[in-house]
Amino acid sequence: MNDTMVTVVGNVATGVEFRQSAAGGVARFRFAVPARRWDRRGGGWIDGPTSFYTVWARRTLGANLAASVAVGEPLVVRGRLRVREEEKDGRRWTSAEIDAVAAGHDLTRGTAAFRRMTWRVPPLTQGHGRPTQGQKEVRAAVVISGGETLGEAPGTPRDAAPTAVP
Repeated sequence: MNDTMVTVVGNVATGVEFRQSAAGGVARFRFAVPARRWDRRGGGWIDGPTSFYTVWARRTLGANLAASVAVGEPLVVRGRLRVREEEKDGRRWTSAEIDAVAAGHDLTRGTAAFRRMTWRVPPLTQGHGRPTQGQKEVRAAVVISGGETLGEAPGTPRDAAPTAVP
């Protein structure tokens, strides 16, 4: 493919909005990336103009970002850059979006504790434990490594094989 892959370092500018859809969950947030440069006169780094991107994250990455990220936190985001030019009401504008494939906290500016996620998938049952024929949806619970359940998500994640957790 001829996608433009970028890695950007910046701060979360808006809250992460997460929505479920038939194709899986999707998260969206604005990301501020200041240009840093060395100031010879002041002898230190200063922020230059800030670029803003809309970051889209799908499926498990989107759900994990929504559960892990708050406004103002420093992140590193890797993904496909999409630049759109549109005209609305006679005015042309350009927007830049990143379709994220990976994201995480910038550990040069703080610490983080990683919690591995697994998916607990119950057997396909109806009523009193009898298997359902033709059932199309599986409900899966998101579980962190300590066994604490974070919530239930509809559908089986497409980018991670579910594993049973005792």
